[in-house]
Amino acid sequence: QVQLVESGGGLVQPGGSLRLSCAVSGSIFSINDMGWYRQAPGKERELVARISSGGGTMYADSVKGRFTISRDNIKNTVYLQMNSLKPEDTAVYYCKSSISFMGDFWGQGTQVTVSS
Repeated sequence: QVQLVESGGGLVQPGGSLRLSCAVSGSIFSINDMGWYRQAPGKERELVARISSGGGTMYADSVKGRFTISRDNIKNTVYLQMNSLKPEDTAVYYCKSSISFMGDFWGQGTQVTVSS
């Protein structure tokens, strides 16, 4: 059974930083794309950043230059380093992993609140 466990969310002041982690566990062959999404109250879930198995990355325009996605293929973990956080970054952040022969799996979500 595949599980995605997220950590690292919390309350931070504008301009601050947070680092999210998402560890994938279970009997898996390999992980293809891994990504972070977010959903603010009253809004649809949106893609924040994605990283391929080879390390290629893409970012939403709203986070370019502030957020960095990375992964550790040994630990089956994806990270999101968030710097220069803004109040509009407040949302529940979800990780998603595309696992070979099994499909897409989501984490439970972690709250990020940017407020003074």
